Amino acid sequence: MTNPIITGIVATFDRDNIDTDQIIPTEYLKSIKKFGFGDFLFDGWRYLDEGRLDMTSDDRSKNHDFILNKEPFTNSAILLTRDNFGCGSSREHAVWALRDFGFKAVIASSFGDIFYNNCFKNSVLPIVLTKDEINNLFEICSTSPTSFEIDLVKKNIKFDGEFSYSFNVKDSLLDRIINNLDDVDITLKHKYHIEAFEQTRRNQRPWLFDYSN
Repeated sequence: MTNPIITGIVATFDRDNIDTDQIIPTEYLKSIKKFGFGDFLFDGWRYLDEGRLDMTSDDRSKNHDFILNKEPFTNSAILLTRDNFGCGSSREHAVWALRDFGFKAVIASSFGDIFYNNCFKNSVLPIVLTKDEINNLFEICSTSPTSFEIDLVKKNIKFDGEFSYSFNVKDSLLDRIINNLDDVDITLKHKYHIEAFEQTRRNQRPWLFDYSN
């Protein structure tokens, strides 16, 4: 992400304690690839039939009452929900599924701790607001499809160009989102320091690097 602004349609999930098994069920965890899970997001609510890893959304019988199967929410980029989102098991697949569907941010009053940290590793921004602020946002979104603008530099959420809520996220975590950095990328930022340490170590204890025996 080169532009530190997230904009998009807001999909609302008005419930607490949505766990990672509801976000993506265990039967889809057999794949160790980091991509291709968007079709299985909220599988138990989104479809009327059972799926397999070799199936796509087009192969499935959809629950047309579910919000992500309705226009314009099929293209939602922001998820608005309530308390303890992403609780349950630590599966990183839950964040992969949200990201692959197209979600770039999730707004809630609290998150499961491991899920929260996994978001920053996979370019999904988790935003914590107070319960009163969450209630107000639900009210705003209740009458018609709504778009939000999230400024990662100013750390605020705007609606209709004026309404604004501020949020707190560490700058180092936002840097991951803005520059699309994973743990390997973060480590590579220190590449030259690591190489300098290795060279110093080699000079001080050359016998550790003697592989002839």
